[in-house]
Amino acid sequence: MTTAVHIEMPLGVVVRRTPGVTRWAPWAWRAVAVLPGAGPADWLELRREGEAIEYHAATLSLTLWAAETEAYLANLSDAVPSIYLVLRDEAEADRPLEAVLVTASPFEAQDYADTGEEIVEKIPMTEGLVAWVRDFVLDHHREEAFVKRRRDRKRVDLVEDGKGDARIRQTSDVFRAPRRMTQ
Repeated sequence: MTTAVHIEMPLGVVVRRTPGVTRWAPWAWRAVAVLPGAGPADWLELRREGEAIEYHAATLSLTLWAAETEAYLANLSDAVPSIYLVLRDEAEADRPLEAVLVTASPFEAQDYADTGEEIVEKIPMTEGLVAWVRDFVLDHHREEAFVKRRRDRKRVDLVEDGKGDARIRQTSDVFRAPRRMTQ
C-alpha cells in the first residue's frame, strides 16, 4: 500500500471590498493577496482607504499532493503563477463571503468554476511561494510515458443500421418514403 505524499502550509487570504458600480451590487469583492504562514483570522480588517477596505478573510491550508504535480507545472509555466481562492456567497451579516479552499492547481479551480455556485479568484503567488511549489514539483514529479491505445480488430461495418426490426417483413429500410395506398 502506498501512502499519499503531500505537504501543507497555512495561507492567509486578503480580500478587498470596494463600492459597487451598479445599484444591484453595493459592494465589489476581490481577492488581492496571500499571506504565507499566517495565523488564524476571521474577516480581520487590515487597512482602510476611503470606502475601500482590505480584510484578512481567512487562513486556509494550502495542500500540495504528489499526484497533482502536472497541474502545478501548468500553473508555474503560466505568465503569472497563481493561487486560486474559492469563495461562497454567505447570507450571514458578519461574514459576507465564506472562504472555502485555496489551491495551486488550476485544474481543481476550474472544477469549482464550472459549477457556477462558487466564486473562484486568482491571486498572484509570492516569490517564496513559487519557490516552495517549484521545489515540491521537482522532488515529486514523474513523467508518464504516453501509451497509444490500439484499436481492436472487430469489424463494425457489418452491422446494417437502419434496417428496423428483423421480425417485421420489409422490402427496404425504415427510412424509405411511405407508399401511397391504392384503393
